[in-house]
Amino acid sequence: MLNVYLSGEIHTDWRDQIEAGAKGLNITFSAPVTDHGASDDCGVAILGAEPDKFWHDRKGAQLNAIRTRMGIEEADVVVVRFGDKYKQWNAAFDAGYAAALGKALIILQPEEHDHALKEVDAAALAVARTSDQVVQILRYVLEGTLPKA
Repeated sequence: MLNVYLSGEIHTDWRDQIEAGAKGLNITFSAPVTDHGASDDCGVAILGAEPDKFWHDRKGAQLNAIRTRMGIEEADVVVVRFGDKYKQWNAAFDAGYAAALGKALIILQPEEHDHALKEVDAAALAVARTSDQVVQILRYVLEGTLPKA
């Protein structure tokens, strides 16, 4: 069983694409909470309201960090997706944390991010452009097979 943590961008269906493509492989997937509102508001929903947005966000970030740290620590492979929208500092942080733990790291990013992510990419074992490439990597790791031409 391969444990794969899918981190990063939450605005597209890339996780669903990887999970669908990996159907039948001996993989367990985990991920952060991808409901943006729930992720932002979990701290105040559970621990109480905060009048200051800084503390509101901090409570949420700390609760999310429990899930993220656990997911990365338990993973054999960490896939971090950098999408086209927004500055994804949390994704870069997750990639650095995974690298520091010596996790097998796959970065999924568009070509236009190559320069900005050069240090992150240097820590990765693979840099993929598509979800299908990530699936092919996972299949190769588990089965030693190449994609059919």
